[in-house]
Order: sequence, then C-alpha cells, then structure tokens
Amino acid sequence: MRREKVHIVSLGCPKNLVDSEVMAGVLAENGYFLTERPEEASIILINTCAFILPAREEAIDEILRMAAWKKGGDGPCTHLVVTGCLPQRYGRELANALPEVDLFLGTAEIPRIAQHLDRLFAGPKTGSQGRSVIGRPIFLMNADHKRLVSTSSNSAYLKIAEGCSNRCSYCVIPSIRGKARSRAVDDIVKEAERLAAAGVRELILIAQDTTAYGLDRKDRPTLSLLLRELAAVDGLSWIRLLYTYPVRLTEELLRTIAEEKKICHYLDIPIQHSDNAILAAMHRQGDGALIRNAIAKTREIIPDVALRTSLIVGFPGETARRFESLLSFVREIRFDHLGVFPYSREEGTAAASLPARISEREKERRREIIMDEQALISRELNSALIGTHQQVLVEGKGQLDGFTHIGRCRRQAPEIDGATHLRGGHPKAGTIVACRIIAADDYDLYADIL
Repeated sequence: MRREKVHIVSLGCPKNLVDSEVMAGVLAENGYFLTERPEEASIILINTCAFILPAREEAIDEILRMAAWKKGGDGPCTHLVVTGCLPQRYGRELANALPEVDLFLGTAEIPRIAQHLDRLFAGPKTGSQGRSVIGRPIFLMNADHKRLVSTSSNSAYLKIAEGCSNRCSYCVIPSIRGKARSRAVDDIVKEAERLAAAGVRELILIAQDTTAYGLDRKDRPTLSLLLRELAAVDGLSWIRLLYTYPVRLTEELLRTIAEEKKICHYLDIPIQHSDNAILAAMHRQGDGALIRNAIAKTREIIPDVALRTSLIVGFPGETARRFESLLSFVREIRFDHLGVFPYSREEGTAAASLPARISEREKERRREIIMDEQALISRELNSALIGTHQQVLVEGKGQLDGFTHIGRCRRQAPEIDGATHLRGGHPKAGTIVACRIIAADDYDLYADIL
C-alpha cells in the first residue's frame, strides 16, 4: 500500500465534486494520504470540468498553476494527474498540448484511480495506455464507494444518477457523461443512512436531470418514491432537490414535496429560456406555456416554495424582441434565485452550426440586464421575509460585525444562493435554530436567533 500524499483539486459542479470525493475515498482505502496543501503532496490530482469555455479555461489555468509545484522542484510533487470531463472530452489531444501532465484519465477510471497512481510510481510508462486512459463513460457510483465528503460536515450532495439523455442542442454532457443511468433506490438509501450516521443533516439530491430519475431502469422507480424513502432515514433534517426539469414536475412529485416535512420547499428548475422559438432551437422539452403551467402548479401545491432557475442569453436567433420577452418573463415569474449564463458555442453540439450568432459583448450586456433586474426582485422578496420566523442550519462562525454565525434557511442552497447571518446565542455548527428575520439585502438575510 502506498504512503504518498495526494492533493485533489475539484473544479466545476457538485456532480463533479462527488466524483472527487469518491476518488478520495478510493485513494484513502488504498493507503494514500489526502492533504489540503499542494506544497505537501507528491501527487496533485485535478478533477476538471469541460462544460463550456470558461470552465475549460479555468481547468487549463489550474493545471498550469499546479504544474508549478512539480516544475519548481522545491517540494515533494513528482506527478500531476488530470481527470474528469476535460480528458473525457478531448482525449489524447491533451497529451500533446500539456506535457506537464503525467496522466490523463477519463470519467470511467474513477474507481481505478489508486491502480493508476500505483502505475505512475512503478516506473517508466509502458504499454498501449501511455499517458491517456479514456474509455466509454459508463461509471455509475454506488453505496459501496466510500466517499470522503469534503463539504461541511452537516451538508452533503447525494448523486442519484449519472449521465443525461435529453440531448439539448447546446450541451456536450451526453457525449462526456453518457446516457442517463439511475442508481437503485435501496443503494441510494444505504448511502443516505451512512451519511446521516456521520452527522449529515442536509442531503442535496443531484443528477444532470433529477426528475428523469428511474426512467432508464426496468423497475421504473420514481423520484417521489425515492424521496419518501429518504425522508424516513433517521438523523436527516432537510432534503433538497436540484436540477428538476419543468416537463417532469408531476403532481405526484409536488405533493410529495409538500407532504414530507423533511423536504425543503425549494426547487431548482433550470428552464434556460421562455421564448418558444429559442426553446425549440435548444431542443428543450416543452414550451413557454408548459413552463408557466409547471411553475403555477408548483406554487399552487407548495405556496411557500422558493424557486431557482438558470437562463442562457445570446443563443443563436435570440433577437432583441425575444430577449425582451425573456426579460418580461423574469419580471412576471419573480424567481427567488436566478443565474444567467452567456451562450457558449460548443463544438460537436447541434447548436454550433446555427446562424444568427450574437457577439460576446452583446451576450454580456444581456446577462447584466437580467441580473440587475433579478437583484431588484430578490431584494423585494427577501424584504418581504422581514419579521418571519425561519429555521436556519448553522454552518459556522460569521465574519460580519455584530453577526456571530452564518447559516442557511430552507430557502437557500449552498454555494449558489445567499446566506443567513445570525446574531444572539452560541449555536454549534450543524444545529438547526429558530430565527426571526430582521433585515435583508439583494441576496442575504439577517436574523436574530430566538
């Protein structure tokens, strides 16, 4: 068994973070030590994202930054390994472009990461594999993979499926991650029980499309069934859903969320656009009317639901009129949380060949317009919460004068939404406390602990 130290850098989305945590668990089981300090590591492993251009640029920058620890020769770093979406998408091309990297591994190699690192230390590279091992993206984690959770000890992501079969015209995920593959209900519950036993209070369910859960399985489990099973797990307090698609927001699912006390009244619904012509060009399922109806039904069944969405601006064919239609939609729906991304033209996608392209400057202008509008909406919605009582999951010490702790209420997901700043009392991290909201700004809330 190895006794080498490994530093892992995880880039991209929470789904990628879970992959990094699985690799960390595999390495720990095989005698490797994990360190948070790159200057202490003999191996630096970078798990990359390649979804859009900014993600690829971030990955390359991080690879070059970490390569300095190896090139400098002052520290113990002898090997640099790149895993995940970037090598899976670009294969062996990277070996020529980045000679600093000793090994490139695709997404299927996650469970074999220890074997690959062992091979690096065995001596000169031999055999047909060379510096790149890129296979079909078929890996699907299960509860037997002992993750080393890297988020706060009271909150963890739970990946319920891998891959995607939606084939949106702008998206490379199906080619990088493969078709949608769902885990068994019992397997997911087993992992949830282990996380709860370790002190996790909040589970955040993720997949490329959580509402597609079970459609690929012969036993056809539903997301509603899975949620009810997870709600019965002792020790859990909150269950949160991300990446729910409007076309599959069924009444059964919404009533499950409304009825189960542990499930947060919070839904992340990535709609991308509201204009019918743009939605059709994006190969999205459903049109603007379907999106409006899904949101109306959600608010009817769960009146206090907090809604988050993500939008793409500057997609080919998004005329000024269509953009104004999207802006009007944002004003009409009044999402609690919203993110906007400029369209990124990705090679190998159906949208890459579409005409009527929009300049990068105009994309950014449109993004700023919607985000400015959303800031006003968010402030109004947050201000309406002043005087209400909220449950808050305490995450740690605060950094604002007068507010000793920081946490999140049920309306706030980690990383992507705002926070709740707390004052009064001496709460411990991981506890859920009752609070009264006393102030609000564009994204954050401020509260007294009761």
